[in-house]
Amino acid sequence: MKNEQTNNKKNQDEPASFEAALAELEEIMKKLESGNLSLDESINLYARGVALSHYCNKKLEEAQNKISLLVKDQKGEFHPQDFLQDPQNK
Repeated sequence: MKNEQTNNKKNQDEPASFEAALAELEEIMKKLESGNLSLDESINLYARGVALSHYCNKKLEEAQNKISLLVKDQKGEFHPQDFLQDPQNK
């Protein structure tokens, strides 16, 4: 039962989208920078910010893995290539 509650809380805390996570992270930064929070509030917001940052990084990595470029070889044929791979280093 407790494990079920933990999973439900985890799912509720997950942002609806990358954009939603980024917007929430920006709000957290503004609140933390204001200096008008108690220590407990600051710690809780910081922890949420770290979780959102990890979520955003994960989503960016997933997107990056999906992106590929078509590179023309010396014969004029196109081949998919990793987004970050240097075209000269096949």
